[in-house]
Amino acid sequence: MNSALLMNVFRFLLLLAIQVVIFNNMNFLGYITPYPYILFIMLYPVNGNKSGLLISSFLLGIVMDLFSNSGGIHATACLMLAYFRPYIFKFAFGLSYEYQTIRINDNLTPERFSFILVSVIIHHFTLFIIEAFQFNFVLDVLLRTLASTVFTILICIILIYLIKPNKR
Repeated sequence: MNSALLMNVFRFLLLLAIQVVIFNNMNFLGYITPYPYILFIMLYPVNGNKSGLLISSFLLGIVMDLFSNSGGIHATACLMLAYFRPYIFKFAFGLSYEYQTIRINDNLTPERFSFILVSVIIHHFTLFIIEAFQFNFVLDVLLRTLASTVFTILICIILIYLIKPNKR
C-alpha cells in the first residue's frame, strides 16, 4: 500500500471516530450539530480516484447512518458533496484546480475558505432538507443549516491545522 492510501484510510477512521464519539453527542440549542467528518471528503486528494471518492463517501455516510440511526440521510449528503466536489473546486479555485496545484490543508486563503464554506453548506443543506422532508420546515432547515455550518467550519479549520504536517 502506498502512503497516500494509508493516510486516507487513517483519516477516514479518525474523523469517523471523532464524529461518533464526540460530535454526535453535541447538540447546542437544538439547532447546532457540528459534522466535521465531512473533512474526509474535502481533504481527499484532488487527483485521486473519482470512483474511490464516491465509494468511500458512501461508506462514510452509511457508517454515520448506522451510528446515528438516521436512515440514509448522511449517505445521501456525503454522496451529494462528493459528486459536486469538482464543481466546488472550479468555483473556489478557478483554473488552478485543473492543474491540480492546490492543497486544502495549507494556509487558509479566501479560496480555501470559500471551498470549505460551499462544501459544508451543500452537505448540511442536503442533510437537513432530507431530514425534515416537508416544505413547512424550510425556515427551520435554513436556520439549522446556517448555525451548524458556522460551527462545523470552525471545527474543520481547527482540525485542519491540528493534522497539518509540519514543514521543517
